[in-house]
Amino acid sequence: MQLQFLGTGAGQPSKARNVSSLVLKLLDEINEIWMFDCGEGTQNRILETTIRPRKIRKIFITHLHGDHIFGLPGFLSTRSFQANEEQTDIEIYGPIGIKNFVMTSLRVSGSRLPYRIHFHEFDEKHLGKILETDKFTVYAEKLDHSIFCVGYRIMQKDLEGTLDAERLKAAGLPFGPLFGKVKNGEDVVLADGTKIIAADYISAPRPGKVITILGDTRKTHASVRLAINADVLVHESTYGKGDEIIAKNHGHSTNLQAAEVAKEAGAKRLLLNHISARFLSKDIGKMRSDASSIFKNVHLVKDLEEVEL
Repeated sequence: MQLQFLGTGAGQPSKARNVSSLVLKLLDEINEIWMFDCGEGTQNRILETTIRPRKIRKIFITHLHGDHIFGLPGFLSTRSFQANEEQTDIEIYGPIGIKNFVMTSLRVSGSRLPYRIHFHEFDEKHLGKILETDKFTVYAEKLDHSIFCVGYRIMQKDLEGTLDAERLKAAGLPFGPLFGKVKNGEDVVLADGTKIIAADYISAPRPGKVITILGDTRKTHASVRLAINADVLVHESTYGKGDEIIAKNHGHSTNLQAAEVAKEAGAKRLLLNHISARFLSKDIGKMRSDASSIFKNVHLVKDLEEVEL
């Protein structure tokens, strides 16, 4: 499981950072990639990665500002051009209005897709659990931005315990079909009458990962709730130390406020994202170190960076 950042800038692209988009790679878990936001130029950033557009099966939009959605029509069209690959449908989750934006863009441009788009729109009255599969659950909650905007909490369900093969061999169980039965939780009896209790050879279930990905927001209690005990929190850091007033006026957060959220939520890691173009490369180290005075395990991400979870 990995996060890869396709665009880490705020508002407008710069030479160093494209606008907002990131992907959660779940290739080992479910052979899919999930995208979060799709700012202008996202499809160009994908060309610089190993990502196959057809593997992107779900797109989660935080809000309808252009720097988070203007890349959708282009990406969806480009996704249909891999003629040598099987066409696969895609699901888009987001605030009411995302369907109208996408379908109008495709219709006006005469774009025809060889796959279907399944839209899941919501407003602030219809949040909470928005998706559940056999391996993952996704929750959305309203944040505090200048327009309706949400944050997402992605929860991996507990993983099965692992089989202690060496202990089984030492107990006299021959390798083969019986191993599979024990792994599936079935007790077995050996030829000499020895009973192998499956639970004795399988470790306890392991807790799944929790990933919190927030859209644009002022510091708010909802951010903390979404990030409770998260393995990783992706939080916007449009502004820096001393910019609290301008951040509040524009519906954004500073790096210090992001660190406060991570600390209050008990998150394990904080990834600072959505950086204003006003900050140059020489400023990045200070932004990170300022945040680390509040929350130690913090990192400021850059475009195309991949983070192992």
